[in-house]
Amino acid sequence: MRLTRYTDYALRVLLHLGADEARLCSIAEMARAHRISQNHLMKVVNDLGRAGLVASVRGRRGGIRLARPAREINVGAVVRLTERDFDMADCATCVIAPVCGLRGALARAAAAFLATLDGFTLADLLQERGAMAALLAAPHDGAAEPGELAA
Repeated sequence: MRLTRYTDYALRVLLHLGADEARLCSIAEMARAHRISQNHLMKVVNDLGRAGLVASVRGRRGGIRLARPAREINVGAVVRLTERDFDMADCATCVIAPVCGLRGALARAAAAFLATLDGFTLADLLQERGAMAALLAAPHDGAAEPGELAA
């Protein structure tokens, strides 16, 4: 199963904020760190805010933070929130759909995938918070390849 770019961005935002839960981050900062459009992140952050996962603090020193501790944010729930469709095959127009068992098998596979993610919290994904915070704090001038630290 492949997650949508939207879900990927949502998880990146949550991981970024969870790397240092006490710190406020701006959308511009996250966009630079992850090389993602600010417009895309704005939509993701707004949706995460409506879901009660992130909170914004207004003002000159404002920013975005997790709305609750990382240990209380379930990864499976985030994926369910951000993924619109778990159909892995387009069975609606298939002539053999009425007698084919593929749709049921794929539905079970998707359920198993989500059940596995249900076993993880955001905190579980942040076992190396210090290293993640260091990567995110590194200069992002576009010279480094994704996943590398810029010199």
